[in-house]
Amino acid sequence: MRKSFRVKKEADFQKVFETHNSVANRQFVVYKLDKPGQPHFRVGISVGKKIGNAVHRNWVKRRIRQSLLELKGDLRQDVDFIVIARPSTDQMAMKDIKAGLIHVLKLADLIKTDDNSEEKQ
Repeated sequence: MRKSFRVKKEADFQKVFETHNSVANRQFVVYKLDKPGQPHFRVGISVGKKIGNAVHRNWVKRRIRQSLLELKGDLRQDVDFIVIARPSTDQMAMKDIKAGLIHVLKLADLIKTDDNSEEKQ
């Protein structure tokens, strides 16, 4: 994922946190900030020291980033959001990380759902 898709500065992280607009599941917490007119979404990833040492935290971040890259076409574009990994992500497989992210992103209304197709049937 290119750097233009990332929230990197502390001030940008704080703007998203100050909205107090968050949802969570057992694996992740997602804070979001709507930014109308923004050409594409930006994401910040936070993995705390409870997850493990630096090598393990980077391993988790890479898997979160890869999952988001695979979901890129389905994500809303006019938003900044922060993904915080909870300690339960410590030993999760890649498919479980992706499934947990999809669940929490749907709760946050950041990803398209298939509810409309079910209603048509």
